[in-house]
Amino acid sequence: MRFQSTRLRRLFSNPSQHQRERALPTPLVVALVIALNIWAQDSIVDVLKNLVTGLSQQWIRLGQRWRVPSKSSISEARQRVGPQVMSRLFHRLARPLATPETPGAFLGGLRLMAVDGSVFDLPDTQENARVFGYPGSRRGTRAAFPKARLVFLVEAGTHLFCDALISPYRRHERVQVRRLLRSLTPGMLLMWDRGLHSFRMVHETLATGAHYLGRVPANVKFEVVKPLEDGSYLSWIAPDRKSRNQGIGRIQVRVIEYTIETDGEAQTYRLITDLLDIERFPALLLAQHYHDRWEAENTLDEWKTHLNGRKVPVRSKTPRLVI
Repeated sequence: MRFQSTRLRRLFSNPSQHQRERALPTPLVVALVIALNIWAQDSIVDVLKNLVTGLSQQWIRLGQRWRVPSKSSISEARQRVGPQVMSRLFHRLARPLATPETPGAFLGGLRLMAVDGSVFDLPDTQENARVFGYPGSRRGTRAAFPKARLVFLVEAGTHLFCDALISPYRRHERVQVRRLLRSLTPGMLLMWDRGLHSFRMVHETLATGAHYLGRVPANVKFEVVKPLEDGSYLSWIAPDRKSRNQGIGRIQVRVIEYTIETDGEAQTYRLITDLLDIERFPALLLAQHYHDRWEAENTLDEWKTHLNGRKVPVRSKTPRLVI
């Protein structure tokens, strides 16, 4: 395992961060935080040993008398570096990487993207509970672990996280996920599930220049304004009260309805999109590719279950280190 990226060295080469010689200089701590997810089931001291063994001497100089620091020293070093450095690294490097040759990455020239959300357990400490909170439970009981909420933007064809946001459990994912729209660009097609549907989600996605294909809940009704030859129809989505007060009007949508039979039971799906060209994007094609949205859930399963493998995915006992 080698960390020889020129970009990483340049990103964390600020002398003010580690002017004096440290047993745990900033670049090593950054690599350690990443490595904690690679050797997820090892102790933090063992992870550091594994990491140093694999590091190139050209990447970081530790000196001949370097000794493995104690667990408390490692924790202090992580506190010193803080979450801002890791956030900078993530936002510098996390981006779509699929090419037109990547299977399942594009539809009609549009890059397929998906948003989703999840929660995960944190170590049960007073600090984590105070910041992130517990989920609801029956009166007189309490959940076993505090939980953090994660919303994320994934490139469907590569399973790459292109943006993510962690927040306390009480923050609703429908609100948090809209903050990820900052990473959309023209030429993308964003897909979301019915739990994330809202007028503002549609409006703010269009404002980025991207397109959307989202599922809507059963209680949302649409008037058939104009039937189309492929079985879909044109309609309108009305603004919520806050948007209406801001002078935002209704938005034209194309509605696609279809039924899938699973285990002998029929389930109806309703999708809305701004893609109005039925020759380039017929209803059947969009219905088939909407289910690529599940690649976001597969990505989450890969991280939580197969790559991490810990009962509690995050080992940190303080909110700063959790982030």
